[in-house]
Amino acid sequence: MSHRKLLNEELNRLSAEEYKEAEKLPLVVVLDNVRSLNNIGSVFRTSDAFRLSKIYLCGITATPPHREIHKTALGAEESVDWAYFEETTDAVKELKNEGYTILSVEQAENSISLETFTITPGQKYAFVFGNEVKGVQQEVIDLSDNCIEIPQFGTKHSFNISVTAGIVLWQVIHPLIASTIFTASTASRTS
Repeated sequence: MSHRKLLNEELNRLSAEEYKEAEKLPLVVVLDNVRSLNNIGSVFRTSDAFRLSKIYLCGITATPPHREIHKTALGAEESVDWAYFEETTDAVKELKNEGYTILSVEQAENSISLETFTITPGQKYAFVFGNEVKGVQQEVIDLSDNCIEIPQFGTKHSFNISVTAGIVLWQVIHPLIASTIFTASTASRTS
């Protein structure tokens, strides 16, 4: 069996306009004081790839348009809806009022190990990812419905935030792919 790399025009990619109109998963990302512009751009790109509803940028998290965000987002900052909040707690309170289940991705007492977590179809979820050094603020954890933790087995105690977002979001959405808006005809092919 041979494998020919697909051309961009063969990937069934949506235009930015088509993306804006397309049905989204009822999942949002909240970035709690993320410093790195590259991490912010990467989370935009991941959110676009998985067709998430929105990103909430909070505190010191930079907002588009920004050259450094664009370097890793590659235009996803123009397709994915986003909002800015000075205080992450205000963003979380708004999401709770809109019926979202708030899940902080953090190493915390009584956290849920990622491999055992499953979402309930039809429920709306917000995943909070924290600062590269300090993690998710305790005040935000206190407002969260639960915490999710990625099992780790090495000498370090954390992943880069963009890696964390990719791991968590894939683990959460991959069971939904066959049963939701994503079908072979609408999802981009991967090798």
